[in-house]
Amino acid sequence: MESEYIYHITSKEEWEQAKANKEYKPKNYEQDGFIHCSIEKQIPGVLDRFYKGQTGLVKLKIEKEKVQRPVLFELAHDLDELFPHIYGALNLDSVVDVSSIS
Repeated sequence: MESEYIYHITSKEEWEQAKANKEYKPKNYEQDGFIHCSIEKQIPGVLDRFYKGQTGLVKLKIEKEKVQRPVLFELAHDLDELFPHIYGALNLDSVVDVSSIS
């Protein structure tokens, strides 16, 4: 069964900015065209590959049903795994928990 939650890692600063903007778009959104997310079991690998040594990170727990933009599970060819991607700005009311990572 597919999880009802997806997760996104970002910096505390970007999250604070999102609250001020009333929506969340990561700084690399224009380049990527979507918001990278993962399911819970993928988080350790994502942290290891993309955030090693970084501090000031938070994990957003997102209730998939509340996301107002398309959420597509797409293949990361190098890992042969499906990852959820949000195509559009994330509405903040879909974020049910924000936890500090480092």
